[in-house]
Amino acid sequence: MIRSVNFVVLGKQDLASEFGKKGTESDLTLYDRKESDIIKTWVIPNGFPDKIQPLFQAINLAEYVILYVDKLDKFIGEQIIALDSLKKEKGILSHTFDVDESKLNMMIKGTVVANYIKVDQDKIKEEMDKLEPITNNEPSELLIDHCFDVKGVGTVILGKVTNGTIKQYDSLKLYPAGIDVLIKSIQMHDDPVNESVCPARVGLAVKGVKPDEVSRGDVISKEGIVDIKTEVSLDFQKNPFYKSDIAENHGCLVSIGLQIKSAKFSSISPLTLTFEKPIICKKGQIAVILKPESTTIRILGSGTIQ
Repeated sequence: MIRSVNFVVLGKQDLASEFGKKGTESDLTLYDRKESDIIKTWVIPNGFPDKIQPLFQAINLAEYVILYVDKLDKFIGEQIIALDSLKKEKGILSHTFDVDESKLNMMIKGTVVANYIKVDQDKIKEEMDKLEPITNNEPSELLIDHCFDVKGVGTVILGKVTNGTIKQYDSLKLYPAGIDVLIKSIQMHDDPVNESVCPARVGLAVKGVKPDEVSRGDVISKEGIVDIKTEVSLDFQKNPFYKSDIAENHGCLVSIGLQIKSAKFSSISPLTLTFEKPIICKKGQIAVILKPESTTIRILGSGTIQ
């Protein structure tokens, strides 16, 4: 059985090129390497810091974090807040020699990053190799990050098996559209396989859907696993560094999984969001509210879906 481990590389992103071979490249770039029966994948949000959205999408694709700090600025601050907002508790922290360690410690104090394994740069790979695959036996679910048409194959979907096992010839549904999808074939690390187990990164050739019907953040799963909503309430905590007020009917972007969706505040207490288009969500899932146009901090706050 092939096992999988997925990392997000933040801070000095080009570190990922030392670990694996470059694969899919967009505002998210993926590197991977196969070691005996384990496939390791590293994702970098190379669309960040120009855009805040890829940062959250990259973090949501990973079980583990590698934060390699080469300078202390507002963008490192955003990355620390993003990791804390998403409760990414498993990670490795390192920094270059010219970074003031006492200032970095002040920045991470009270966040999940403070509990990361701290190592020198030359020990990152050694520490990374100790981290074990994390899997589960929940009902089948795949989170989509890329989709395109391949001549002679048809619709190909790239993504991560977030729950359970995806098997060749499975009949599943694409959400939020609710379209029936047949899994024609599965590839892992460019090799064909009959099934892939969470948290595998896979390429699926599928029947029943066209690429223009698929978006990043869509989910393929068994029926009844996810909720499709246009309104959610959050157990909300405002980011203390975001100083502006929020008010009813103000607009924002919301990050849930790999989805980045437009919404407005329909209520402030409790905080309720109304979306322009249906979203996929689960009770207890973390939603992060973003203000990409902000010239200071772009993360407004976060909370779990009620």
